[in-house]
Amino acid sequence: MHGFKRFLASCLLTVTALSGAANAAEPELSVQLWSVKDDLTQDFKGTLESLADMGFDAVEFAGNFGPYANDPAGLKAYLASIGLQASGAHVGFDQLSGDKLYQTAAFYLALGADYLVVPWDERAFSADGVKALAAELNEVAGKLAPYGLVTGYHNHAPEFEPYKDTTFWDYIASHTDDRVVMQLDAGWATVAGKDAAAYIRKYPGRTLATHIKAGLPEGTTGKKTILGQDVADWAAVVTAAREVGGTEWLVVEQEEYPEGMSPLESVEASVNGLREIMANM
Repeated sequence: MHGFKRFLASCLLTVTALSGAANAAEPELSVQLWSVKDDLTQDFKGTLESLADMGFDAVEFAGNFGPYANDPAGLKAYLASIGLQASGAHVGFDQLSGDKLYQTAAFYLALGADYLVVPWDERAFSADGVKALAAELNEVAGKLAPYGLVTGYHNHAPEFEPYKDTTFWDYIASHTDDRVVMQLDAGWATVAGKDAAAYIRKYPGRTLATHIKAGLPEGTTGKKTILGQDVADWAAVVTAAREVGGTEWLVVEQEEYPEGMSPLESVEASVNGLREIMANM
């Protein structure tokens, strides 16, 4: 029965893909708050207001809730007051196991964040651990589903290392339920020498929140870690996200800041670069 459900889901995704870009939903823009982690610690509200002024639709949390650590409903209301919402959050397995899972679910339900993505786990690129990782993702997905919450996994470069005639990333994707989000970090995929757009197309409907980050492969010269000034084909990535990814959120992330630029300045340059790319598609 499980296999039959997968078959039906695959058919539905194929039909959706064939409908073309004209009928594809337009993803909204979010920003991963790890990009401005130090600013957020120094001035939580001021930093969020700066991001709102840049025109972002949402933010993706990474563990810092400022004065609202025990008041997710208050945080949701504050975000709404400045024109933002929570697109999701990076949440470790430690917050998604045992009784802690239900506390976590309650917090993010009140915050209005649907996607609780595991940002890092060394088992994901370990031959001895990847099977257990996939099993845990499936288990967490099943427990969150009744609450309307979704879990997933976010890659770095090592997940694209070879494993069983494929890669660790492909193993995780093929050994988890279709409802487990494969949050492709296109920047890390680029660093690993992979075609990010091709990976979105490889797993239709599973990149619901895609990380858009400039990543420079080793040896790159004359480029910057700013969207539009890097090496990635972002038009192809966005097109794949629109057409088959099921992508609701393009999540801008900035982990490196070109010389002389602050984190906020770097984020603004990247989101403006992304907008320019999208406007010319």
